[in-house]
Amino acid sequence: MDDFLKKVIKVVFKMLHLRIKETTIESLVQFVKFGIVGLSNTIVGYIANIVTIMILSKNHVSWDYFAGNIVAFILGVIWSFYWNNRFVFKIKDGDKRNLVAALFKTYLSYALTGLVLNNILSYLWVDILGISKMIAPLINMIIGVPINFIINKLWAFKSVRVDK
Repeated sequence: MDDFLKKVIKVVFKMLHLRIKETTIESLVQFVKFGIVGLSNTIVGYIANIVTIMILSKNHVSWDYFAGNIVAFILGVIWSFYWNNRFVFKIKDGDKRNLVAALFKTYLSYALTGLVLNNILSYLWVDILGISKMIAPLINMIIGVPINFIINKLWAFKSVRVDK
């Protein structure tokens, strides 16, 4: 898949008559793969949320949507962590990663962008600027996804070189 994405990126940049460095291509490939994982994470989180709400609402639990959000967040981050670790931010030969620390950092980064940043930005868009509640999450994604990618790449999934 990496080779296919590299070819597509090179073709797009060639069509735009732009030069691109190999390191930039590698980062763009990672970003596209991060987006694919994020899309699948969104689907998994949404399904987990709906299933939780359906189960709890049958039992007349009034806080079902809060529980749905929590379950979706927990399962979504685990899903994202697994696939980002395996598919996006692969460990290179001779490198090592502490998976427990990486998982903890992943939860922190998603909490920062998914909870804190999104709520602050939503307040700004909806209450201050009068933007629709339906449009605000889309704007948040445009801002949050690149930030989350950088946090994950440079901090959560950072590998350590092991000298042999």
